[in-house]
Amino acid sequence: MDLLLSYYLWIVIFHVMAVLSWMAMLFYQPRLYVYHTEHKNKPDFVEVVKIQEYKMYKYIGLPAMWATIISGILMIIISPSMLDLNDPWLYAKLFFAAILVVYSFSLEYYRKKLEMDLYPKSGNFFRAYNEVPTVLSLLIVGYVITKTFSMAFTLITLAVGAFIIYKVLKQKPKDAA
Repeated sequence: MDLLLSYYLWIVIFHVMAVLSWMAMLFYQPRLYVYHTEHKNKPDFVEVVKIQEYKMYKYIGLPAMWATIISGILMIIISPSMLDLNDPWLYAKLFFAAILVVYSFSLEYYRKKLEMDLYPKSGNFFRAYNEVPTVLSLLIVGYVITKTFSMAFTLITLAVGAFIIYKVLKQKPKDAA
């Protein structure tokens, strides 16, 4: 364990880079779904977007998610002295990170539907859905940097996020033109 502890900062660096790569997919994949859904009447365009969706998820997002999870678990295992495992912020971070994992798998669900030319949701839905990782990452980064859990911060962030998502959903659909 001492050997791993000597590499702790390198593992943190790897973790941060994995998170950045995963977040790139989480932010961009739903945008691809917007393009896919709103241009479904352009088969050549849709075929290119399908390739982008597949590669973004399978080659960037999924490996980066697993690298994030594995390096995060490794950081907790090798550094219990650097973390107070009784701190509520850590559990809040892990809770919202788990929601991001579920969200990530939901993107694969929608990708497979779109790949089969099934359109389960509108472009506006995917625009709104695209806001979810932003709200969750704001919470996670807030907890990590402050090393505190604030119910006010959590509720305000969730409320603002819900308001933004509501406003996006209420926009006039682009694909209804």
